[in-house]
Amino acid sequence: MKPTLLVLAAGMGSRYGGLKQMDGLGPHGETIIDYSIHDAVEAGFGKVVYIVRESFKAQMEEAVKEKYAGVKTVDGEPLQFVFVTQELDKIPAGFTVPETRVKPWGTAHAVMMAAGVINEPFAVINGDDFYGKQSFKILGDWCRAHANTKGQYCIIGFELENTLSENGSVSRGICSYDAKGNLTDVVEHLEIAKEADGKVYGNNSANGKTHVELAAKALCSMNMWGFTPDYFAKSEKLFEGFLKENINEPKKEFYIPYVVDVIVKNGEGACEVLSTPSRWFGVTYKEDRPGVVAKFAQLVEQGVYPSPLY
Repeated sequence: MKPTLLVLAAGMGSRYGGLKQMDGLGPHGETIIDYSIHDAVEAGFGKVVYIVRESFKAQMEEAVKEKYAGVKTVDGEPLQFVFVTQELDKIPAGFTVPETRVKPWGTAHAVMMAAGVINEPFAVINGDDFYGKQSFKILGDWCRAHANTKGQYCIIGFELENTLSENGSVSRGICSYDAKGNLTDVVEHLEIAKEADGKVYGNNSANGKTHVELAAKALCSMNMWGFTPDYFAKSEKLFEGFLKENINEPKKEFYIPYVVDVIVKNGEGACEVLSTPSRWFGVTYKEDRPGVVAKFAQLVEQGVYPSPLY
């Protein structure tokens, strides 16, 4: 059974100023998602599930139909595509969306939308983040190794210094893990940047400390996860509890790290931290775009990717 790649592509990218998921950044107009799917296919994935908004679902479907028509999996089968929408009113029965709610319910809610179309181990990624070939290889191997297990999850941890932007500070969730390599906590740090002395600094949201030095090699979350399908039922149950407490809080979101944290601390599952040597990059800010274009051009020049990609 080949694993599935779930792509979170419902966000509009407020800081970037547009629909990043459709932005052509490669030498022949390839998007970041195009490169992620290319790497996922090489890593043995057989299906791609897009989480999108209804407002641009048709646009995305048409683009995918045209671009990936001839793409095959590693064993020669056509790559499957499924589109699922995330909307505010997709919540459990008995709850009503408040008029004050505009913000999406969050990444964990987005993943829940795929419960009816995924029955195998699956990976979750952001549609506007470049993760690198090795990361997909690590995640694909993990998914295949857990085809018949339950309550086993993983997170791909990127070295902090490999995730920074040259055009502004970033927020990152830094992972803590036990001697077995299982996740114990993810602590969000804000305003992270490398400074003139070459060291990395940020603000710890957990204890309120500001401008603390952070280990450059610390593993952080870039929202690249692996799950066994039992995750869906656990997540749905937790979402109901979240709504009971927060439905009238217009800015509260239901995030993947929160769900994993509760599952782990309740003893209902374990999340392995898998380190990747890959360097992340993305378009957090508009100013990041030229650098990303240059990075893809360099990867093509080095022979890492064909051009055109498809």
